[in-house]
Amino acid sequence: MNFELTEDQKHIRDAVRDFAETKIAPGVAEREAGECFPAEIVQELGKMGILGMMVPEKYGGAGADALSYILAVEELARVCASTAVIVSVNNSVFCYPVWKYGTEEQKATILSEVASGRSLGAYALTEPQSGSDAANQKTRAIRDGDHYVVNGAKAWITNAGVARWYLVMAMTDPPAGTRGITGFLVSADDPGVRPGAPEQKMGLRASKTASLFLENVRLPLSRRLGEEGQGFPIAMATLDHSRIGIAAQGIGIARACYEASVEYAKTRETFGKKLAEHEIVAFQIADMRLQIDAARLLTYRAALLSEKPGTRFSKETSMAKVFATEMANAVAARAVQIFGGYGYSREYPVERFYRDARVTTIYEGTSEIQRIVISKRILAGR
Repeated sequence: MNFELTEDQKHIRDAVRDFAETKIAPGVAEREAGECFPAEIVQELGKMGILGMMVPEKYGGAGADALSYILAVEELARVCASTAVIVSVNNSVFCYPVWKYGTEEQKATILSEVASGRSLGAYALTEPQSGSDAANQKTRAIRDGDHYVVNGAKAWITNAGVARWYLVMAMTDPPAGTRGITGFLVSADDPGVRPGAPEQKMGLRASKTASLFLENVRLPLSRRLGEEGQGFPIAMATLDHSRIGIAAQGIGIARACYEASVEYAKTRETFGKKLAEHEIVAFQIADMRLQIDAARLLTYRAALLSEKPGTRFSKETSMAKVFATEMANAVAARAVQIFGGYGYSREYPVERFYRDARVTTIYEGTSEIQRIVISKRILAGR
């Protein structure tokens, strides 16, 4: 498997890195502290083609490959994890399933609008009583002639309140269990759709996360994604793919921690010498780099496999996700320790990195869920 980047991939990586450093970095601490959604930055990323990277150009996307997408998310997360998750959600859990399972009409209208950056997308699977237990859906969609009527509540929806389009999973046949779940494309403009108040989060404070309430929302059949009862397989395939984006986010956060720690260790003096000259600190920095490079290789492998026809890549994406996100938490904790008391202060960014890293082992499949997926694949001989 060749991990050598092409010239196009290098160009995308460098362009996003430059944008992140020049356009996003200024004011990032203030936006995070004030919980200010970076609307203008997101609009500019849309113009760059970063909001629909893997979507074909005919549907408003950039037509890039999965590895290019991973490189972009990593560079964004290195500077602002909130922006990275906004981009990741738009690409992975909205654009990807609509591109893979949508009708031509859905792709030409809804997908092209979101992939081009004219509006944002969101993914509504989680409910107040069903997080990791994604099959325990209470939201109902009842067929009424050539429409469905949807009622229910979704929770922890990234981009809720700023997105125009939502991929909502709802039960159309409750006795059928997972075979009774169906996906729907819901507009924020549809009567009966209401986002809740933004969650007060520990990290990723500049991204919006909220509940979504659906009260007698009437949707035409043309808004159903895939066939009736196909929702659960669509949801699982979507999460398989989206996990590489969260792995890349973890790598980006860890890189920021590592780079800040190296710089600090070279300048801070204790006991008459630089921190970097203390073996215990130097070894921690070495371990950071080892873990980051290992996570990157796992994530690159998963990205490449995700585009190989006929290949099952659930195990590999779960491995990348669990390793990269747990690594990000470990590296962030090391960074705070290296900075000492300053690491606990908002004067230095490692405090923010530490908070941002924490959720990566939880959303889009907890570490425990990833280990279930991995172990099942191994024991089944896959």
